[in-house]
Amino acid sequence: MKSIRLIKNRSDIGAGTRGSDLGVDAIEIAAINAQNDYFNKFAHEDVVTENESIYNKVNNSFAKRIDSVLTQCIRVANHVKVNLQEKRFPIVLSGDHSSALGSISGVKAAFPRQRVGVIWIDAHADIHSPYTSPSGNIHGMPLAAAIADDNLDYQVNEVSRDTAELWERMKNIEIPVQKLLPEDLVYFGVRDTEAPEDAQIEKYNIRNYKVAEVRYRGLDVCVDEALDKLKNCDVIYISFDVDSMDCDMVSYGTGTPVPKGFDPQEIKDITKRIIDSKKVVCIEFVEVNPLLDIKGNVMAETAFDILETVTEKVYNTNIDA
Repeated sequence: MKSIRLIKNRSDIGAGTRGSDLGVDAIEIAAINAQNDYFNKFAHEDVVTENESIYNKVNNSFAKRIDSVLTQCIRVANHVKVNLQEKRFPIVLSGDHSSALGSISGVKAAFPRQRVGVIWIDAHADIHSPYTSPSGNIHGMPLAAAIADDNLDYQVNEVSRDTAELWERMKNIEIPVQKLLPEDLVYFGVRDTEAPEDAQIEKYNIRNYKVAEVRYRGLDVCVDEALDKLKNCDVIYISFDVDSMDCDMVSYGTGTPVPKGFDPQEIKDITKRIIDSKKVVCIEFVEVNPLLDIKGNVMAETAFDILETVTEKVYNTNIDA
């Protein structure tokens, strides 16, 4: 049984659309409306944000607000690291997905001599760099920084010296090492990628369990195969982007919705089976955007339902790390 600590990171500066900074509170409102005292059961920490940087018009279009995103990731990394060092299990509730670089860096800093595995449940690969990104939104770049590969073979952007220096600092948050080996990354549900990302996935043979494959071969078979691929990892971090779910079935309350995703029960079952490995040390929920939810607060309500299920599983699993 683990002592759980909620880390609330209300930041959306890595996204192209405002509003995911409100996702954390939307999830909490979902709990309140369900008359559920979840958020009173666990201690929490609030991460100071840089959201005012959204008004700074002096931006490098290939890595928007990179200085502020770097600061935010450093803060998140410190929260995650300290909680892990103090033998707590951090559940990170974030706005946009750029924060995941902070969480991965925090896990690596807490376990510097151990091998970190990442299971990325998402519609997107998020493995662009400032050199390849078509949008410049850093929520599409955390994994490129984590594996420390800029994919220069597919470079399309001329990046300024200042941006390049800040990007190098992003790769070296907390400790100056590669945070993640590409072979220790597994995708679930990725189905919306660009050519530079496809090239990275092929180059490193990154396994992507698409929705159709999971349903055809069986969820348990696919998750067990993914865990076998990560068998040399000592600890695992799970990143859950709500856009991994089917937007037509669930909600469009996320910045980059993509149809034909998982249903909520599949997300629960995938995550619970990964936790059964007893290697999971940190889980993150990202990209709930209530401003885009045309059904009310359905995306946050769905995310909370998953959060409660996952938390119960963590609480009752004897995780060794």
